[in-house]
Amino acid sequence: MDGNVTKEEKDTFVQVAEVWLPEGDSLVFAGGDYGSLDAFEEASRATSFAKGEGLPGKAWAEARPVVLKEFDGSYFKRTEAAKAAGLTAAMAIPIFAKSTLKAVLVVLCGDDALRIGAIEVWTEDQDGLLMLHDGYYGAAKEFEFVSRHTHFPKGQGLPGAVWSALTPILMRDLGSGYRFVRASAAGAAGLTTGLGLPVPVPGDQQFVMTLLSAIGTPLARRFEIWSVTPERMGNPARAALMDGVCEREGTLWQDDGSGEGRPTAAAWKGHIGQVLGKGVPVIVRGSAGLPAGYSSFVGLPLYRSGDFSHIVAWYN
Repeated sequence: MDGNVTKEEKDTFVQVAEVWLPEGDSLVFAGGDYGSLDAFEEASRATSFAKGEGLPGKAWAEARPVVLKEFDGSYFKRTEAAKAAGLTAAMAIPIFAKSTLKAVLVVLCGDDALRIGAIEVWTEDQDGLLMLHDGYYGAAKEFEFVSRHTHFPKGQGLPGAVWSALTPILMRDLGSGYRFVRASAAGAAGLTTGLGLPVPVPGDQQFVMTLLSAIGTPLARRFEIWSVTPERMGNPARAALMDGVCEREGTLWQDDGSGEGRPTAAAWKGHIGQVLGKGVPVIVRGSAGLPAGYSSFVGLPLYRSGDFSHIVAWYN
């Protein structure tokens, strides 16, 4: 693979995804999708993080999602390699099962006048409403302004719905959907699809993360949400598709209430099965085993009260 960035890679809001796993007192590299950014991948493979060190270590130590909107003068360890790759911002998402850190997922983005999208972290304020804790919006500056001045009660909008249900939720047609509170601003920014997910951490503070995708620079071209039935009393763990959407096929499966025909996955079989079996994020590069037309996969496990509850997956 050469060092040139392809059109498809340029048109993706998130350019890099990587997984870091705890090993003793450090976080070690466990895989990633870097597209053609070979030098940054090489720098990452040679790196590890102590608790509190760098972006993944900070998410571990502070037990919360962390957004870093610029690297110069920050605690980010790979600044020179990131700058050379055209990367300017990142978010680290810690995956906890109660107080046990399972992994840290890091996504990195570039910044230019055409790159539109949003990665947001919401948390409860002193009035019992969700407020924006931090976010990265690329060129969607007006949408960012609206978001920083919007609060959500439980059940309202995408963040409030996730907060109330404690489950991941997909929203379509953000610019015209009445359920999306910021619809007018989303429509003006070209944002079309929203994925919200709870980020459980130790302690009482709750976090909700939202990923908002635009047509021109999508976060992903396909999203899936799977409900997990953990292994119990000799019964193997399984996952069933709850919801999914892709830009080519539309809705992947519609629940008619019967549950019949719902796609399922068994532990260790297929990429969803790998996430189910390992219980940590899985990133796949290359088209082998992926639906036709996709070359990368990110599978993110979610835990609720310590139990494996959902898998959120996206494809490009």
